[in-house]
Amino acid sequence: MTEKSLETRLEELETRLAFQDDVINILNEQVARQELELRELWDAKRHLHKQIKEMAPSNIKPEEEETPPPHY
Repeated sequence: MTEKSLETRLEELETRLAFQDDVINILNEQVARQELELRELWDAKRHLHKQIKEMAPSNIKPEEEETPPPHY
């Protein structure tokens, strides 16, 4: 290989590496944002679950208090 072709290949690899670094940084930022959104959603779910429990107590008995179905 000539020195010119090696230099061209090296420049191409450096360019590709720069683009890959940029994509990795963008993906990292997106994952961080999604993690924050997931935490907010989990907090909202917990809050709604708590509100539902406080609003209407369940009419379903715990499993140990339930009588077995007639076919048992």
